[in-house]
Amino acid sequence: MNEPTLNYVLCPGSAASPPSSGAAAAPAPQHRMAYWEWNATGNPVHPHVVVCVHGLSRQGRDFDTLARALSQHARVVCPDVVGRGQSDWLAEPMGYQIPQYAADMLALLAQLHQQGPIATLDWVGTSMGGLIGMAVTGQPGLPLPVPVRRMVLNDVGPVIQWQALQRIGLYLGQPARFESLQQAADAMWAISTSFGPHTQDEWLALSRAMVRVLPESAGGGFTLHYDPAIAVPFKALTQESAAVGEAALWQLYDQITARTLLLRGAQSDLLSPQTAQAMAQRGPRAQVVEFDGVGHAPTLVAADQVAAVTDFLLAMEGAAAG
Repeated sequence: MNEPTLNYVLCPGSAASPPSSGAAAAPAPQHRMAYWEWNATGNPVHPHVVVCVHGLSRQGRDFDTLARALSQHARVVCPDVVGRGQSDWLAEPMGYQIPQYAADMLALLAQLHQQGPIATLDWVGTSMGGLIGMAVTGQPGLPLPVPVRRMVLNDVGPVIQWQALQRIGLYLGQPARFESLQQAADAMWAISTSFGPHTQDEWLALSRAMVRVLPESAGGGFTLHYDPAIAVPFKALTQESAAVGEAALWQLYDQITARTLLLRGAQSDLLSPQTAQAMAQRGPRAQVVEFDGVGHAPTLVAADQVAAVTDFLLAMEGAAAG
């Protein structure tokens, strides 16, 4: 079966070694961001690059099913956003915000472009990954190798419902220890039922990269993959600051020139129908596809969800325009 390779890019900003590394925390001028690369095209530097960026507490292996499908046609790159998965943790928790994430993505794109010129660049962003995509594509003048051609925003937009942020804040950054992968998967399912129906095997596959092994000196078992400090800036958010952020996000969205597909879970508590409708009428005028029986956010594992993304990204230009 097609499997990804794990690679790294150096990004500006100080890092602290995660506990799992066994190294003492020490400031550094750079941090490493990990990324998973999928490519079954026969060309290791295929000029069509698809970047897939995950949600707030997730990691790059979330996209395994979608990436396998796309990797027959493109070079698919799925980063672990800093503080998650195999990436370094930041020394300063307030760095865990969109500006740092966007800067890291520019460093990643520069490295990919140096390895082999990018001719076509597409973006798939789930929740936070979509916000990062808006920051990267909605600011004219950023040093992108080429403009983003097509963008998929997965259940996210400029307006994020406050009650969804409150829900996420209840579990984000909470200490967790599990005796087994299955126990961890069960605990994560309890807070993730809005992702929609999944078989036990599908959910176990999604859960495998969501944990890291604890050393025996810490009692063994498993804990969540991410730095608990990612919750620090999130919990500092207020309704007032969120409202200010909405205006900035709308400005970014309105400046996007990429052809845009907006996916929405029909039961999403984060992306309202009203915001989705507004996104279809302004800026890039997103094409909207809804999935019944799903909330926030579609995991892009179900066949209809994968097909919606692959059909959009791989359609011929003329067919897409029509």
